[in-house]
Amino acid sequence: NEYKSYLRMADGSEDVPGERDFYRDTPVRYLGYANEVGEAFRNIVHRNFVRLSYGISGAYVFADALSKSRHPDAPTIRTFVDVAIWQGLASVAIPGFTINRICWATGHLLRGSRHRMTVVTGVGLLAIPFIIKPIDHGVDVLMDRAIRPFLLEKVL
Repeated sequence: NEYKSYLRMADGSEDVPGERDFYRDTPVRYLGYANEVGEAFRNIVHRNFVRLSYGISGAYVFADALSKSRHPDAPTIRTFVDVAIWQGLASVAIPGFTINRICWATGHLLRGSRHRMTVVTGVGLLAIPFIIKPIDHGVDVLMDRAIRPFLLEKVL
């Protein structure tokens, strides 16, 4: 696909030589992980903090998709949809669900412990760096084998 060469996956596999990606190569990338932090703190903060963390991650996804779709040689709609789906899955939906379940399981195991809330939050935060690469890779495979061939090549 001609448009795929303008997309950058988190592992750099679709890197455009000589270009620095503001949304993937700078600390701005961490905004995409805000919801994982929100999920880790879910048991000790107000639910609006968690909602805000998802809003921040969602804004990051939208900004990255919009930025990529404005590349002069990229087909606008296809690129926007591709990046939004990839980022939505890899940066928001799957990691948020994963951290939520890790924290839930940890809390379940520590029922009755007086340090339960602190340990659950710590485990959630510590898990974030370990889940990112496997999730990114899994979403790359899903996109290449299922979503791009069907949605992006047949529908758009």
